[in-house]
Amino acid sequence: MSEQKNFPDWQELYRTTPNESLPWYHAGLDPDVERALQRWQVAKGRALDLGTGPATQAFALAERGFDVTGTDLSHAAIERAVAQAAQAQAQGKPAIRFLQDDILDSRLDERFEVVLDRGCFHCLPPARRADYARTVERLVAPGGFFFLKCFSTRQPGEQGPYKFSPGDIRAIFGERFEVLSMDESVYQGTLPELPRALFCVLRPR
Repeated sequence: MSEQKNFPDWQELYRTTPNESLPWYHAGLDPDVERALQRWQVAKGRALDLGTGPATQAFALAERGFDVTGTDLSHAAIERAVAQAAQAQAQGKPAIRFLQDDILDSRLDERFEVVLDRGCFHCLPPARRADYARTVERLVAPGGFFFLKCFSTRQPGEQGPYKFSPGDIRAIFGERFEVLSMDESVYQGTLPELPRALFCVLRPR
């Protein structure tokens, strides 16, 4: 897991690519997130969608009654999400706040009952993973949950983001978080063969 990967220019990607063409685009709430909300009986509160990208998860959480903030490194992604949110609100749907923010140098000073990462963490430099864990710990409210979905080591080939095993997750987050569950899953999206994923539910210690 020490190899260095090359990722897209996120600003350019979201400036030039329609949401529906992104490999990770999934119109509804991720089924793993849906199951986790039901299993842990989380039905309301403040939710943070880290690396919101096409913002589908932010909109889906807002539809379920959460007070949602979506953040992304890409200005273009946030501008697109803000426009979508304004249109949705004009149609009577819940308001959502979208902010440009770098999770490795975050300006957020709030806490959330749910923090969701459906594809940010596994694109970060390995040397910054401890910084990420420290920041997320600060963002999760007491008694709150951190839902993390990342590429699994069961995904074959070298393409895509960094891959993680359950042992990797415990090593990176175990000092700060209690690991409540880890399940092998897939990434719903637009690819003909869905990539293998690891879905984790964690809670600050």
